[in-house]
Amino acid sequence: MNASRIGLVIAAAAALLIASQSLFKVDQRQTALVVHFGEVSRIVTEPGLHLKWPIADEVVDIENRTFMWSSDNMAVQVSDKQRYLVDTITLVRILDAQKFRETVGADLDLARQRIETRLNAALRQTYGKRTFEAALSKDRDVMMQEITTQVAGEAQALGINIVDVRIRRTDLMKEVLEATYDRMKSERQAEAQNLRGLGEALNTQKKAEADRKVLEITSEGKRQSEVIRGEGEAERASIFAAAFQKDPEFYGFYRSMQAYQKSLGQGGTSLILNPNSEFFKYFGSQKDTSQVPTAKQ
Repeated sequence: MNASRIGLVIAAAAALLIASQSLFKVDQRQTALVVHFGEVSRIVTEPGLHLKWPIADEVVDIENRTFMWSSDNMAVQVSDKQRYLVDTITLVRILDAQKFRETVGADLDLARQRIETRLNAALRQTYGKRTFEAALSKDRDVMMQEITTQVAGEAQALGINIVDVRIRRTDLMKEVLEATYDRMKSERQAEAQNLRGLGEALNTQKKAEADRKVLEITSEGKRQSEVIRGEGEAERASIFAAAFQKDPEFYGFYRSMQAYQKSLGQGGTSLILNPNSEFFKYFGSQKDTSQVPTAKQ
């Protein structure tokens, strides 16, 4: 009786083992390859539990979701012989699971290495036909499409579809960046010096024009003042002449008094003149006014 129970237990255990070896699960994000003695016998895409031959069949799970690979600091050279660093993002998806297994043994890392090698070559070829500015302009989309097309051929041979290739960053290499910075600095300094020279020339021109205008205005002011002064002197002389013509004798006396004041002022001036000189005309003896007869009453 005990032997019978032991036999039943062993049979049950064997049945469970065979059942576990005969069933496999497929995730909705995977494709399953059923390999029978080294050859792919079935490709299962439906999620759920499926049957296989125990021991004879092997199940290889292949991811069918989209992968994103980031490739950084890939060196390229553009048409102006400058070298740049490019960062890319590649979106891939395994479409032919059987081919993927046959070519790279279902090794995703090996597939990535081969695709990145082709991607690097595509980047060099695409950038080599353009200048650095093209990667920053509307040509950027065209460049990414060209790179995607070139990489797609290599990927299809591995059973992989290239969904998209995006250029994330294009930057100068450190030594090129430093040289470019120095060149741009020199250009800006030269431009600043040129602008400074133009400013100084314009400043000199403006100062010369201002000085000329000041001289013209000052000269015109002096001329007008001289004209006005001359007109005033002429009017003054005319007024004096008109006034003195009414009494020439008084005019002569007045002019003589002015001459005496200037010549015989407080400076202690000495004059040696003939006593009969015209200069002493008004220094002669005066008539005695007491002898002058008075008018009759």
